[in-house]
Amino acid sequence: MHRLFPVLSVLGKVLMLFALTMLFPLVVSHLTRDGAESAYDEAILITFAAGLLLWLATRHAKRELVPRDGFLLAVLIWTTLALFATLPLMFYLPDLSFTDAYFETVSGLTTTGSTVLSGLDDLPVSINLWRGELVFLGGMGLIVLAVAVLPLLGVGGMQLYKAETPGPMKDVKLTARISETAKGLWGVYVIIATACGLSFWLAGMNWADAVMHTFTTMGLGGFSSHDASFGYFNSPLIEAIAIVFMLVAGVNFATHFVAFRGRSLKAYFRDVEAKGFWLVTLYSCLGVALYLFLMGTYPDYPTALRFAAFNTVSIATSTGFANTDFNLWPIFAPLWMLFLSSFASSSGSTGGGIKMIRAIVLFRQGLREMVRLLHPHAIVPLKVGHEVVPNNIVFAVLAFFFLYVSSVCSLSLVMLASGLDVITAFTAVVASINNTGPGLNQVGPATTYAVLNDFQIWVCIFAMLLGRLELFTLFVLLTPAFWRK
Repeated sequence: MHRLFPVLSVLGKVLMLFALTMLFPLVVSHLTRDGAESAYDEAILITFAAGLLLWLATRHAKRELVPRDGFLLAVLIWTTLALFATLPLMFYLPDLSFTDAYFETVSGLTTTGSTVLSGLDDLPVSINLWRGELVFLGGMGLIVLAVAVLPLLGVGGMQLYKAETPGPMKDVKLTARISETAKGLWGVYVIIATACGLSFWLAGMNWADAVMHTFTTMGLGGFSSHDASFGYFNSPLIEAIAIVFMLVAGVNFATHFVAFRGRSLKAYFRDVEAKGFWLVTLYSCLGVALYLFLMGTYPDYPTALRFAAFNTVSIATSTGFANTDFNLWPIFAPLWMLFLSSFASSSGSTGGGIKMIRAIVLFRQGLREMVRLLHPHAIVPLKVGHEVVPNNIVFAVLAFFFLYVSSVCSLSLVMLASGLDVITAFTAVVASINNTGPGLNQVGPATTYAVLNDFQIWVCIFAMLLGRLELFTLFVLLTPAFWRK
């Protein structure tokens, strides 16, 4: 048990920091007099006190965190912060069950964007902004934020950063110090978010909607302050702005960082992943629009392109916004969109799924195996861009893909056994593990996850955490080897 004390000490500090993030909706609540002020007062007090007590109880346990600690701390932060994030919701909405409240906050922090709440238009401004802020914080990663801040509190962050950060970013140092890297990434994140918010406001959103949808566009989380999502605005201009910033947020923020620092667009042309993401998404938008037009869903191609582009980009980037009920489209189109959410967005972005870089490696490994069948003695290196990918990375990607497919199949079977139809069960799991949001049938964009029972909700919660923590981070805690001395 004493081995856990240093981890719990850091968790206590993170909890105290997290309590401070509730000051934003508290200030908004006071300024707008929306009636939710007391909910934040109590939530801030409880969260800060819990963090302080945890830190005081474990403050004497000081040692450098090792990689094993990083995995445990990453899981504890995502699960524990979501737990305390439920407090404002449960204080203001006393009829909301803990299961539904926890689903909502996990959905926010994992940037999934699924919701069990309806009547969003009537909720206080501060409650909606709290939901949006969870997505914004979860987007770049609360862990990366902790890495930037915790060194000031005397806690190193490299192990934590490696445990949480997905894909190729694990071994990339953009600056000499890991805390400076985290600060740089957050700086770029905030700069782009500011541009997004100003664009929404100039396009006609009020300030509250502009802030809310900036949070959830940059976090690729899909929460909205309206039940109709972007259909509420019915504005091609606002939808176009959202498309642009979703495409920006779907790119590795390390690439944005390098481009900002070098004041050059060359970084984007050198990023194989970004080019793959943009090309796949562009051609999918054009193809889905053509399909919908030919199927007679829309009377002309420009109209089909408007709705196809917005919803395809939204689902492909695992955001989850909608400007129409695509559940009513011919089944191929929404299934293709969900398929894209499995791999389209880049590693190091705020998107979900297995990420484009792994999809590229899997595709090229398949080609390499076919060449080896024809030429058994040939030495065929696997390249991504101009870089040769070591075999140990290829094996790790193959293992990740196996775990991903196994998880989707197993959880879908569990959902089927709980009484759901096959489309609802499968798409709810895919949408959850890819951190996408809406699925199809009973969990389509025009409905909420409130139609599921508590058991099904917890399956989705597990899937959301599994996807956000990139499978290995969560699964490694379930192995006996992790708990051995």
